[in-house]
Amino acid sequence: MTYIVNDACIACKYTDCVEVCPVDCFYEGENMLVIHPDECIDCGVCEPECPADAIRPDTEPDMEKWVEFNRKYSEMWPVIITKKDPLPEADARDGEEGKLEKYFSEKPGEGG
Repeated sequence: MTYIVNDACIACKYTDCVEVCPVDCFYEGENMLVIHPDECIDCGVCEPECPADAIRPDTEPDMEKWVEFNRKYSEMWPVIITKKDPLPEADARDGEEGKLEKYFSEKPGEGG
């Protein structure tokens, strides 16, 4: 099992999760985070930290696409281990549907 970040993170990018991760397996894109599925140790401490409920176990239905999504971008983006402010539009975008199609950016974040 591993945990993944889904599209609920897009345009919010809360980083509460990165501070509790014992293995530093979060990677930062311009407007979301992902988890490297091969580095995640399945501890689950990150899941309750996410205000957007964007972190889910891969054992839930239809998670295969998110495992591959997280794998792809974790290999392209820099690691993030330090909590940062969420994106300015986070409160307005939290819970919005269709964020992958509307807002997702493949650009890397700053990491750190």
